[in-house]
Amino acid sequence: MPAVLALGLDPAFVDPKAMGGHSASVVRAYLDSQMDRIRTQGYEVQNCFVDLGETAESVLADHLRQRTFDCVMIGAGLRNPNYLSLFEKLLNVVHALAPGAKICFNTSPADSAEAVQRWV
Repeated sequence: MPAVLALGLDPAFVDPKAMGGHSASVVRAYLDSQMDRIRTQGYEVQNCFVDLGETAESVLADHLRQRTFDCVMIGAGLRNPNYLSLFEKLLNVVHALAPGAKICFNTSPADSAEAVQRWV
């Protein structure tokens, strides 16, 4: 079963206005449901939620050192222009610690399964 690491901002660190006014717990439940959708398609998925930079690199590195992933999906929230520096740092952590993993990008949680399917 192919292994996927789903990398994204922890909803607890995102402005609720950017999440349509929904609480972090509601958004996280929705994200979890989308990862379940990927699992039903035959993938093993591990979430990696990070903060806005204080521990993001180390959290990601810990996940990548625990096992080998076939694919790392980087969520749209991390690609927000306001987080460009964080995105670049995290992308370089993936490059350094998971050089054999495919990298994919979703446009929203709703198309995460399709993003993974393009590469794995």
